[in-house]
Amino acid sequence: MAKVTIIGASGHVGRYTALAVSYIPYVDEIVLYGREGSEEVLHGLACDLHDSFAARGTTLEVSFSTTPKDITGSDIVILTSGVPRRDGQDRMDLAHANARLVAQMAAMVGWYAPECLFLIVTNPVDVMTAVALKYSGMKPNQVFGLGTHLDSMRLKWNIAHFFGVHVSEVHTRIIGEHGDSMVPLWSATTIGGISIQNLPRFEHLPEERIMRNVKTAGTHIIRRIGATVYGPGDAISTIVRTVLGNENRILTVSAQISSEIEGVADVCIGVPAKLNRAGVFPVAITIDDKEVGEFTASADKIRGITKEVLDRLSEEGC
Repeated sequence: MAKVTIIGASGHVGRYTALAVSYIPYVDEIVLYGREGSEEVLHGLACDLHDSFAARGTTLEVSFSTTPKDITGSDIVILTSGVPRRDGQDRMDLAHANARLVAQMAAMVGWYAPECLFLIVTNPVDVMTAVALKYSGMKPNQVFGLGTHLDSMRLKWNIAHFFGVHVSEVHTRIIGEHGDSMVPLWSATTIGGISIQNLPRFEHLPEERIMRNVKTAGTHIIRRIGATVYGPGDAISTIVRTVLGNENRILTVSAQISSEIEGVADVCIGVPAKLNRAGVFPVAITIDDKEVGEFTASADKIRGITKEVLDRLSEEGC
């Protein structure tokens, strides 16, 4: 059984993540962690969850805290804290605003829960994963981000809708930045085990429109209801279940790579990775030439912003 700590539990994503994670059979303890001053909200959330557990007949322990030592013994720590993205704002606009917070939280996690797996949700997630890796002092297999996992699920849904098949029949993924330079792997997409390029309707697939839908999905949701909640929450829960169940599934998350994809290295970015209790392990793959160029450009973009953010943190004495 496992202890899961959610940092930023009082926020939209943190709240729903707590509920979604509570359905995972491997979890027996959830800690709702927040900043000082959020005790009343966290207390209320804990009480609400206890009522939910009672209704379900679940014997799950939930507590709340603003004291760092209470994350000790966590198997997974999920960081959802940060300045939320507003309508019309690029994820990268959040980089400097969120970097200080992530650095502070990462140092805390590295000190009080050095053996845990550390899942970063804060945007821009690829850059924040690199910040968390540096300031936690933890190993690369321990620190990873939500990356393009949700983007991949959005692509999967769009393809299933176009072909009129069950979403479980579609296998596809997006690599690269969780943002505008994301790269769909059409060369690795299958439906029912058949390469999408071998299906007659493929030549009519509106690739550009589909990718526009995927890239703008978050913006459209934020514009209408103020925040993305259920998609990220369930995507996070899927990752936690995969890890705690020691499933060895391959999901597309943000992780530090060392030449697994076409020699690209030294950057935290969305890539296929095997997930289990030991952590996250990027998988070496071969992609077509067009995808190589796009992925390299995406990695260069993330690497440059990451360096800028880390340099500024260093200048500020963080």
